[in-house]
Amino acid sequence: MILNKLSVLNYKNIVQAELAFSSKMNCFFGNNGMGKTNLLDAIYYLSFCKSHVNTPESQLILEGQELCVVEGIYVNGERGEDIFCAIRRGQRKQFKRNKKEYERLSEHIGLIPIVMISPTDSELIRGGSEERRRFLDVIISQQDKSYLHALIQYNKALMQRNVMLKNQSRDEALYEVLESQLLRYAPLVYEKRRQLIDELTPIFNEHYQTICHSAERVALRYLSQLEESDYGQSLAGNRERDRVLGYTSTGIHKDELEMTLNDRLIRRVGSQGQNKTYLIALKLAQFAFLSAKGQTRPILLLDDIFDKLDAERVEQIIKLVSEDHFGQIFITDTNRKYLDRILKTIPHDYTLFKVDNGAVLPMEEEL
Repeated sequence: MILNKLSVLNYKNIVQAELAFSSKMNCFFGNNGMGKTNLLDAIYYLSFCKSHVNTPESQLILEGQELCVVEGIYVNGERGEDIFCAIRRGQRKQFKRNKKEYERLSEHIGLIPIVMISPTDSELIRGGSEERRRFLDVIISQQDKSYLHALIQYNKALMQRNVMLKNQSRDEALYEVLESQLLRYAPLVYEKRRQLIDELTPIFNEHYQTICHSAERVALRYLSQLEESDYGQSLAGNRERDRVLGYTSTGIHKDELEMTLNDRLIRRVGSQGQNKTYLIALKLAQFAFLSAKGQTRPILLLDDIFDKLDAERVEQIIKLVSEDHFGQIFITDTNRKYLDRILKTIPHDYTLFKVDNGAVLPMEEEL
């Protein structure tokens, strides 16, 4: 999938931009806080119908404005795609594919596969288990509609059961109905997550070793309560305890993804450089997985990825992203020298933009 043109109006601090892109490399250069990340976030939004950092939609609209619009013109082989989104304050957003509005936004997920590497990825290591579950869900949902459907249905039933628990409901028949829904969908989610980790781990190891050339061992381990006990018995047996807690204490919504370096949790032992390398290798493994499973290569978004990395690791990443199999790439940086080094290595056309206080201007090459 190739993004040919992007139109942005009043999205975060981008007042207006009409941009045409290279099918290979597209670079945004500028100081921090100028809007580079917001441009990548607009591209991300067109794939997932939401911001990469889950910004409330009222905050996506430029201050003082009532409407923001993001539109992308894509090409996938011989097929074109026009994806349009408009957000108005106090109203339901419009999300359209080729001028036809979606009935359910979940229908759109997976049409434009995308992988984003950004400084916020550090939450995968430092944050709670929900961040790591979301990472798994984003990968699988882009290439497996049955998984996305199961996840949505599970979360609906979970939310309803939690409301009952908070309200101290004693309607045992309704508990049984909701728990039957949890039991129906949880095994599929569990199995798909387990399969993903099995397939992702060797790809992840390969990318990590390519970047850092060290003897360090990295690994992923998926932990789920479904491995340890009968889920149906746990749900029924824990109802009274869950009423006291006010939430459902067992299920796939409590699963964990352990991230280790040399057999120890990386959040406890990793340096800034090791953490950054770990996350970049993990996201590049995500890209390889989606490329192999899908009908089209994902778009790769690289937001300020070189900070806190030594020169050797930067060099290896530059070599990796310059390879043909990475398809279309969007990259931001405050340091022009890294962008110039990347552009020197690619035999393809590229675009280069300067972003300054929300304004996006094409730049001439200075190699």
